[in-house]
Amino acid sequence: MRILIYTYNYFPEPIGIAPLVTELAEGLVKRGHQVRVVTGMPNYPQRRIYEGYRGKLYLTELTNGVAVQRSYVWVRPKPSLLDRLLLEASFVVTSFIHALRGKRPDVIFITAPPLPVSVPSALLGWLHRTPIVLNLQDILPEAAVNVGLLKNPKLIRIFELLEQFAYRSATKISVIAEDFVDHLISKGVPARKIVQIPNWVDVNFIHPLPKEKNAFRAEHQLTDKFVVLYSGNIALTQGLETVIEAASRLHHIPNLAIVIVGEEQALQRLQQFCDGCGAHNVTLLPLQPREKLPEMLAAADVGLVVQKHNVISFNMPSKIQVLLASGCAVVASVPANGTAAKAIEHSGGGLIVPPEDPDALAAAILELYYQPEKIKMLGEKSRQYALAHYTLEHALDQYEELFAAVHKR
Repeated sequence: MRILIYTYNYFPEPIGIAPLVTELAEGLVKRGHQVRVVTGMPNYPQRRIYEGYRGKLYLTELTNGVAVQRSYVWVRPKPSLLDRLLLEASFVVTSFIHALRGKRPDVIFITAPPLPVSVPSALLGWLHRTPIVLNLQDILPEAAVNVGLLKNPKLIRIFELLEQFAYRSATKISVIAEDFVDHLISKGVPARKIVQIPNWVDVNFIHPLPKEKNAFRAEHQLTDKFVVLYSGNIALTQGLETVIEAASRLHHIPNLAIVIVGEEQALQRLQQFCDGCGAHNVTLLPLQPREKLPEMLAAADVGLVVQKHNVISFNMPSKIQVLLASGCAVVASVPANGTAAKAIEHSGGGLIVPPEDPDALAAAILELYYQPEKIKMLGEKSRQYALAHYTLEHALDQYEELFAAVHKR
């Protein structure tokens, strides 16, 4: 089949949806499909166009068999609400022009957020008489409203209309968690239109590794430490301050290290918070190259998933699958009735504590610190669950079946 993937983020961006879409595209190519990706110039998470892509309006690359069509997007390091709107508007306009340059696809696959991408993809689907599969990674605009990113009532209404348009124009909607299904049905989306396909992880790339002679530990003076790791996006939904406050309550454990790996600009803000809390057992590190990811995850005794109390049924962190695949014991500071908590509970690979509660988080870390056998047991369950439910091959099977069904129809 000829598959067009319409997504704002793609390789070489290291976190968020980009690695997932990249693995999906390259996996489909390996199975014999022709895949074209329409995306923006890489800029995330630094919110600066990467070196080598600056000053260009359009660029086409062939990466691991995938034709990647890139277009200019408006980005600013510290975006205001206007900058965010200009970012989405610029991608809608420039990407559509590029998307027209190519053979008629059999299926259009789009990722949301952002919601405005549904407009050019719907127009493209209408022009080509091509079915559209909408992949929802977050439920908008609830996610933006709940974390305080979207406050203007008129803008909220505009995004609600965009949301309704996106659902109507899609032939099928793929969601990553069961709660998403219920949420969409409550909004009037027919159940027959919704397919649940969890996010995935390449379990051959991410897998358990020995801690002895671990390069990440050696490089960052973590040898013989009990390492508690958070790695990934540092945004409004997380609240990493809870982790730092928990660290300040664990000073009496001399060989315990809390490691936070993220975007450098966000780390500067966290460093100030560390200084204010006196959390000197926290190590802040920039995002690591993708090839170092398995070694970094293997360095952790405990992996963290963190969300604020108001992040319930509209967000499912992709880091959960990655931590489980690495064979890591997980401590999740997340809402008990949220999608993240349910995924970790089903896996049997971690502990759930109330969100934004540093005392509860510190107590859970301490519980595992004193019970190495429990860490081993949780890690084994994590890996087994990832192999059973979150493999890339299983996701490819499901998407191939979905694409074939909508194309045939």
